[in-house]
Amino acid sequence: MNECQYTYQYVNHYHIEQLLGKSDLSEVYLAENIKNQTRVALKLHYGDWRGENAEKFLTRTDSLTHLSHPNIVPILDFGIKNNVAFIAMKYVPDGNLRQRYPRGTRVELATIIEYVQQISAAIQYIHDLGLVHRDIKPHNLLVDKNTGIMLSDFGTTIISHSLSPIQASLREFEGTAPYAAPEQLQGKPCRNSDQYALGIMIYEWLSGDWPFNGSFYEVTHQHLFVAPPAFKERGLNCPTNIEQVILRALEKDPAKRFPSVKRFAEELTWAAKVAQAKGLSCEPLVPDTTDSMRETAQIRRQFKTPFTFKPQ
Repeated sequence: MNECQYTYQYVNHYHIEQLLGKSDLSEVYLAENIKNQTRVALKLHYGDWRGENAEKFLTRTDSLTHLSHPNIVPILDFGIKNNVAFIAMKYVPDGNLRQRYPRGTRVELATIIEYVQQISAAIQYIHDLGLVHRDIKPHNLLVDKNTGIMLSDFGTTIISHSLSPIQASLREFEGTAPYAAPEQLQGKPCRNSDQYALGIMIYEWLSGDWPFNGSFYEVTHQHLFVAPPAFKERGLNCPTNIEQVILRALEKDPAKRFPSVKRFAEELTWAAKVAQAKGLSCEPLVPDTTDSMRETAQIRRQFKTPFTFKPQ
C-alpha cells in the first residue's frame, strides 16, 4: 500500500511538520493548524476516498467528534481533501504507554491498577454510547502529564451492533493481533472485545510478555483455541484471586467475561486490595527452573487443541 509521505506539505489548512507514527492503514503527523497556530496530531488514512468510502468515513468520524471525556483524546477536525482522508486530534506530547514500557517491561501492580481505572473509564464511556474501539493497546494510550492516560486512535471504531468491519480482512489485525479477541479476529467485534484487549495488556505488564506469540496465524490460532499460560509458567508468582480476574477477562467466549469493562476494573481493584491485606504481591519466581518450565509449557499449550485452524 502506498504511503502518504506528506512531511513538510499541507493537507487542507494543516502544515505537516514530522512523522509521529504509522501503521498498515495510516500515518500520524505532528502538524500546525495555520488558522490558529496550534499544533495537532494529524492522522492520514490510506485509501481511495470517493463515493461510498468517503460517505462512510465522514459519517463515522462525525459521530466521534462528540466524544467528551477526560481520558479520551478529542477529535478537533476531520475531512477529505484532494482524496486524502484526515483526522486532526489534540496533540499529546508526552508519548504513549508503549514508549514508557517497551515490550518485555514488567509494571508494578499498583501502577497497573491506576492505569486500568483511567483506561476502563474511557472504554466504558464509549461502550455506553454504543461504540467499540477495537484497537486497545499500549500504543493508543497517550500520557498527558496533566490529565493522565488518554485513549486515542478511533480509526477502527465501529457501532457495536454492526458485525462487519469497515475493511473486512484479517490483514487489518496484523499489527495488533496480540491484543485481538477471538470474536474480533473472526470479524465479529463486540464491547467485550475491548475488555479482552485490556486483559491482554494487563497480562503483558505483569508477566513482561504477551500470552501468545508467533506468526500472525499462529497467534490467531492461540487466541481462538489455546488457554493463556498461567503466570507461574511466565516466571511470576501472582496471587490466585488476581489471576482469576484477569483470566476471566480473557475467556474465549465474550459472554463468559465480565458484564462490563467497568466491572472488570472494579473486580481487579478489589482483588488487589484483598491480596495486599493478606500480604500477597506479584513477584518474580526464583529463576533456577523458570526458563525450562516456561519453554515446556509454551510448547505444550500451543498445540493443545482438537481443531485444525484454517485461515478464512
